[in-house]
Amino acid sequence: MKHYSVLKKEALDGLNINPDGIYVDATLGYGGHSEEILMRLRRGFLFAFDQDEDAISFGQKRLSKVSNNFKIIYANFSKLKEALSAEGITKVDGIIFDLGLSSPQIDNKDRGFTFMNDAPLDMRMDKQNTKTAEHIVNNYSEDDLTKIFYTYGEERFSKSVAKNIVKAREKKPIKRTKELVEIIKYSVPVKYFLKNHPERQIFQAIRIEVNNELEVLEETLASAIDLLNPKGRICVISFHSLEDRIAKKIFKKNSEINSLVKGLPNIPDEYMPKLKLITNKPLLATEAEIKENSRSKSAKLRIVERI
Repeated sequence: MKHYSVLKKEALDGLNINPDGIYVDATLGYGGHSEEILMRLRRGFLFAFDQDEDAISFGQKRLSKVSNNFKIIYANFSKLKEALSAEGITKVDGIIFDLGLSSPQIDNKDRGFTFMNDAPLDMRMDKQNTKTAEHIVNNYSEDDLTKIFYTYGEERFSKSVAKNIVKAREKKPIKRTKELVEIIKYSVPVKYFLKNHPERQIFQAIRIEVNNELEVLEETLASAIDLLNPKGRICVISFHSLEDRIAKKIFKKNSEINSLVKGLPNIPDEYMPKLKLITNKPLLATEAEIKENSRSKSAKLRIVERI
């Protein structure tokens, strides 16, 4: 099973690993980053989170070949704090979030993540989740679909696509990715479809809604900061502007002195910044990496350190 971990060296260097520290891979995927962390640990320990049973099974085998200093937790990273607390862990030395879909998830035709293969409209990262892409496409109102496509997909023809989905499903339920692609195709001008691939944006938007990705990210990043030991770091690899915007906003807010007390001679500790920005601007994949793996083209890495 092939999987390519994007910005692996930059992210691992960014974590600045202490061989005896405690680390968290919030998005195990197929274990590329976790494997590298384990290889750099001596007496340290790694907790890895994932909600995808296939990824957990593969990751368990892959990591066992490196060391036994790890535990995989079957949960969405929204459960980070409580799951670690259950393990007796209240502070860690580093957390990595790789927010992209892993290559095997995309390539597995049955998961319905990509518009390039015909598959059931699924898109669940956690197969126990009851909400699927099919449910959204066939049950959400035209207004709600428009809002999702515009907000999460930043698609300019959101209204037209939503309107045609509602029309199509009145005749029969939309169950396959190919059916959805056809609807998108005749909802936008031909030139626009060929040049901009709006199906990519629409599929992204539906996937985000199915898995509640942005809301979960915002809540988890805010709580992850409090889990860090002094000098502990968070690395976030994002693949679209909405994720990157959330990371940027939260990191900026926590790396500045509270505006209420800025300029005072003695500032109370609770108003001081919690974070130091290690990257003022996100790190991007090199040309060599993009050539090797085109999926890394949109990747952005932000790194912060707990003060």
